[in-house]
Amino acid sequence: MLKQVAEGVLVHESEFCQSNAIVVQGQGGMLVIDAGVLGDELACLAKDLSDSGQIVVAGFSTHPHWDHLLWHAGLGTAPRFGTARCAATAKARLSGGVGAVAKAAGVPDGVPLDLLGQITGLPAEAARIPWDGPEVRIIEHQAHAHGHAALLIEERGVLVAGDMLSDVLIPMLDLNASEPIEDYLAALQLLDGVASDVTVVIPGHGSVGGADQLRRRIDQDRAYVHALRDTQVLNDPRIGPSAKTGWEWVAGVHERQHQHLTQKSRP
Repeated sequence: MLKQVAEGVLVHESEFCQSNAIVVQGQGGMLVIDAGVLGDELACLAKDLSDSGQIVVAGFSTHPHWDHLLWHAGLGTAPRFGTARCAATAKARLSGGVGAVAKAAGVPDGVPLDLLGQITGLPAEAARIPWDGPEVRIIEHQAHAHGHAALLIEERGVLVAGDMLSDVLIPMLDLNASEPIEDYLAALQLLDGVASDVTVVIPGHGSVGGADQLRRRIDQDRAYVHALRDTQVLNDPRIGPSAKTGWEWVAGVHERQHQHLTQKSRP
């Protein structure tokens, strides 16, 4: 079910990892960001949008992880975009076939993969999504994934954060990057720089938050990354005994990140 979170901005939360699909209403149709995950949910989203009397005129994937590259035939054949780096990474990963990507990533049953990753990279200098609707500013960075983009819907005061600023997920670093800690801190600085223009933040996974939550999540994520970098004791409610029920596995993500960075720092 779509829920309005700001004027002309709606969100559908999936049963899969609280994934958020975002719909932005424009003059000539709708922009769909990170369309969703499970097949029945995608079909329901497509029906709801069709029943609204508007068409989907554009799609956007915030980053090249499989759960943000999905689509459904019922959403139509509108162009689907990503940053140049995002599209290039998706193409490279799909070069061995969709099946290989699904197997490597452990994609669950019920996920439609026939339209996976069919996105067009925008020019490297592109600052906005090309569509007939509210201006959507692209804030590209290299935290979490190569070619990751947060999106600022300036007229609506909405920040679509991709896989950052979650209340249930810790910062998940791109451990294949040469400087994952620095990349993440740089991305948080970019998001901090637009925070004064934001009244609603939508993470890729987790709860939609207001302006007060945005500031809190930036500070919390920065504290986590600093602690990870400096091997400090962590006190983060997203891991440990206070973790939300069903999200206990996030502690394992932290442990893998800690081990990777510890090994990397050894001479």
